[in-house]
Amino acid sequence: MRAFLAVLLVALCASTFAFEVAGQTSGVEHFKYGSVGIESEEGIPYWIWQVLPRMFADKLPGGYASLGFIWEPGRELPIGFSKKNVFGSARVAVNCAFCHTATYRTAPGGQRVIVPGGATTRLNAQAFSRFLETAASDPRFNAGDMLVEIGKIGQLSWTESISYRLLLIPGTRRALQRHREEFAWMDERPDWGRGRIDPLNPFKYRQLRQPVDQTIGHSDMTPLWGLGLRDGRALHWDGLNPSLKEVLVSSAIGNGASTKSVDLEGLDRVGQWLRDLKPPAYPFPIDRAMAERGAQVFATECSACHATEGVRMGQVIPVAEVGTDRHRLDTWTAAAATAFNEHAAGKPWQFKSFRKTNGYVAMPLIGAWLNAPYLHNGSVPTLMDLLEPAERRPQRFYRAYDVYDPVRVGFVAQGADAQREGEMFDTTKRGSANGGHAYGTALAPDDKSALIEYLKTL
Repeated sequence: MRAFLAVLLVALCASTFAFEVAGQTSGVEHFKYGSVGIESEEGIPYWIWQVLPRMFADKLPGGYASLGFIWEPGRELPIGFSKKNVFGSARVAVNCAFCHTATYRTAPGGQRVIVPGGATTRLNAQAFSRFLETAASDPRFNAGDMLVEIGKIGQLSWTESISYRLLLIPGTRRALQRHREEFAWMDERPDWGRGRIDPLNPFKYRQLRQPVDQTIGHSDMTPLWGLGLRDGRALHWDGLNPSLKEVLVSSAIGNGASTKSVDLEGLDRVGQWLRDLKPPAYPFPIDRAMAERGAQVFATECSACHATEGVRMGQVIPVAEVGTDRHRLDTWTAAAATAFNEHAAGKPWQFKSFRKTNGYVAMPLIGAWLNAPYLHNGSVPTLMDLLEPAERRPQRFYRAYDVYDPVRVGFVAQGADAQREGEMFDTTKRGSANGGHAYGTALAPDDKSALIEYLKTL
């Protein structure tokens, strides 16, 4: 059994969007729980996945929920996980909803609203990977102890018991220990933090066999709505590929599918669903008169880059112009792009469009209210902060608290509740700078307020 590369799987999900479609299940159900085709290669045996937080509660207080996993009532697995039988044994693997499912609450203690296709702000993907590695290094991760724990919550057949004892438990432990060795390079970089990943370095180093460098690719998750508007333009934060079909197929392969098993027909159906995916409406009252005035400000100040028909929308804006943290840009190299284009050589759908760019993509401001925190690295908590010069933006604030702030328009980022439930974000750390994107910062206060009111409507 090959290693379950938790880091790789969640990282690729942050900037790619593939999953397997079968039968008549709806697009959103497949997005949340469908397979990406990786269980046979890198999935965790089902019962091991189930007992890990029970056996190693000392290493993961609060269980999987403490990592930001989202459960729907009556569901066996959290959103973003699939379950599939492989040679008679169920295995669990992540899918793209793992990274691309947003949540928000309109008040402390309020009901959490789940938004498939939005960018998660609560998930701690790196901590999930490290939990698996730490558990595998513990002496309790052995067939005897683990089968006792499995017996407390389920009943294995005789053949399953033999398989777990002789193959699955020792094999999973060895795979996770190898994973720890292969990803030791992460220890030299700042932690990703909640709601962020390094979307390229894990794949670049392992799959593409590129040399380990010192780049820091920390990035926020991306929302997936409006993808049809961007097909043929620039996809990913840095526009490393303009073809939605190539992005979909490469996502499936990056997440563990082989060049032989990738489901092109299914991916085409999924692509059609994603093209039409829309964000939810802003959940608070909107001053329509002010928003109408803000539409005029948007047309003058923002529409060229961020309107759906803007002349620069979907184009790469040079980092020298936009001025935001360049660490993510430097992560993807020309050599990596060449290697990816050669990865499926000879296939009818072989990659042709991976490239190295010099900046970040101007994305359409669809669902702008729910895309907080802002900039590619999530270093600016609210729209009000984004319209301030860099020196007046918060240097430290709390992320991963999903109560919405309708005044500043973003998630609540300060105060006792945010401190208790969230995680401190420090913009002075490498890869987390909050400078750049000075557009609109010189507007008059009334114009800023009107613009923000209009952005709530998108």
